[in-house]
Amino acid sequence: MIQFLKKYKAFIIGFFIVSIIVLGLEFYQFILIPQDDPVEVVLIFLFWWMLISLLIYKFSFIKEKKRIVYKIVGLISVLIVMILIDNSLKIPDNPVTISLLVVFWLYVVSFFTAKFFKKYGKYIYTLYTLITLYFIYVRLFTGDFESYVELKKGVAIGLFLIPIPFCVALWSFEQWKWLQSLKNAKAQAELKMLQAQINPHFFFNTLNNLYALTVKKSDKAPDVILKLSEMMRYTIYEGKNERVSIKEEIDYLENYIDLHKIRYKKDVSIEFDYNVVDDQVLIAPLLFIILVENAFKHGVEKMIDSAYVHMFLEVSKSEINFTIKNAFLDETTTPEEGIGMSNLVRRLNLLYPNSYKIITSKIDNEYEVLLKIEEV
Repeated sequence: MIQFLKKYKAFIIGFFIVSIIVLGLEFYQFILIPQDDPVEVVLIFLFWWMLISLLIYKFSFIKEKKRIVYKIVGLISVLIVMILIDNSLKIPDNPVTISLLVVFWLYVVSFFTAKFFKKYGKYIYTLYTLITLYFIYVRLFTGDFESYVELKKGVAIGLFLIPIPFCVALWSFEQWKWLQSLKNAKAQAELKMLQAQINPHFFFNTLNNLYALTVKKSDKAPDVILKLSEMMRYTIYEGKNERVSIKEEIDYLENYIDLHKIRYKKDVSIEFDYNVVDDQVLIAPLLFIILVENAFKHGVEKMIDSAYVHMFLEVSKSEINFTIKNAFLDETTTPEEGIGMSNLVRRLNLLYPNSYKIITSKIDNEYEVLLKIEEV
């Protein structure tokens, strides 16, 4: 709402400018506002309000498009001349003047709301053509002026006003859709940025270990290369997708765990169990890896002995629960303090708003995290 008001503050400014000018002119008796014809007063006020507001709204655009401005000024000049002629002829509700007012107004609005008129212009032009033709018929061919004023004028003039709130509502709806698409685009851009920030330190560590294995001509080197290539492919390509199957995510985690088992020379208990009802359940990619990375980084890598990481994944049709436990030293930084966790929380807020929970607990030297995702 605040963005909307900032974007269209020109119309608020225009309203106050026209109101102040009208009240000032009436106060100094330069104009006289008739009390017996509110429809005409509203029409004239709306005309000048929209005209001034649109000029303010598109001021920077107008400066660049001087040729179009000249056309508008010329059209206004013609309109003023026609009004002066109309006043001199003393023909009330002159159909020619009214028709020119309609043409002028549609031209101005279409100029300042080009995209809107490109989509709905043919309907608006058709509607106002029919209304104008009806007005001309009522004004000229349904009796004298007195009977027109008594019986037909209110209806004829009112028809010009009736489409305005509907057009404004439709235009506002289009602007709302535009704002929503802007928010969605921003959220998608932020998600891509967050995915790109997933810590690549593991790949560098693995490459260093791979180098050591190749130097020693170890039989494990081909297996490490294969698993690492699968992980890099998944991170680079599948990681860009909005959703992946839970099977793909499990395969990725298993490759990650297998590589860690190869890396560590010390005795580490690493377990990964899962209970999956349907391995084609879809989930956002690379959500669990941050929790697993934290467990190894803050737990296993900083402990000399008694290190462990135990993981359990439970997947139903409507809910995913991922639990991970690891041993840690009291002086180490706990996972929730890292950048990775803030990245994960922000992604979950964007992907599963109000449908996830992260529950952490510390008992003695064991750290546990439960990630629960509902409505998958």
